[in-house]
Amino acid sequence: MRVSILGLIASVLTVQLATSAAAQDLESQEIMVTASRIAFEEDEYEAYNNERPAVGLRRTADFLVQKVTISGDTRDPKQRASEIRTMLNEAVKRAGIAGVELAFGEYILTPLSIANVDELTLMNDNRPDSQRVSFLVKARLSDAQSGIAAQKRIADYIESVPENGRAQMDGSGDASLSVVGPDSFRLQITAAIAEDASRLTTQMGENYAVEVEGLNKPVQWARSGPSEVFLFIPYKLTVLPRP
Repeated sequence: MRVSILGLIASVLTVQLATSAAAQDLESQEIMVTASRIAFEEDEYEAYNNERPAVGLRRTADFLVQKVTISGDTRDPKQRASEIRTMLNEAVKRAGIAGVELAFGEYILTPLSIANVDELTLMNDNRPDSQRVSFLVKARLSDAQSGIAAQKRIADYIESVPENGRAQMDGSGDASLSVVGPDSFRLQITAAIAEDASRLTTQMGENYAVEVEGLNKPVQWARSGPSEVFLFIPYKLTVLPRP
């Protein structure tokens, strides 16, 4: 989509109609910010611009997300699996009391509960006679709960789950962020682009016009701080002399 500044404001109101059905899939689903949309949807979208644009939407992420792993090395395979599964079930039961939520997935996150906990499969660990299962622990971010407070809540939860036999649960890697419904912020992003283009047109004077290309591209995301994300559309803005 390529529009001049004269049509840009109107385009803000109608740009959603030009997006594909695939792009609208993320209007309500939760995604991991560390995962690239282009990487997971490369068959549908090609990278439009390798650089983030100057204008987008900077906001607090919805959740701080920590990967955790329950591992066990009991020699007997059946007992080892039982110990890990029992600890996993206990971890799921304690989540609500601890004020955290559980999920699984690498791109789009699925809530983890007693109803679907059996979907998590045990994997062989990097040691003989050992197995593990991994999932995600989430703490909501808000004005009332900072990233530091969310991290402590997750750490306290991990400590609260009792070991079972030789099974134990530990955090794995650095905490990440997640956003619910990134595509639902499209109109806010395009409104910011329109406002920026309008200011630029005024600054350049009546002999120039601003052309914006790419507003129909899917919303993308990047981490911009310990608890913040930057949601953007990879548009291109060009200043052209009026004919």
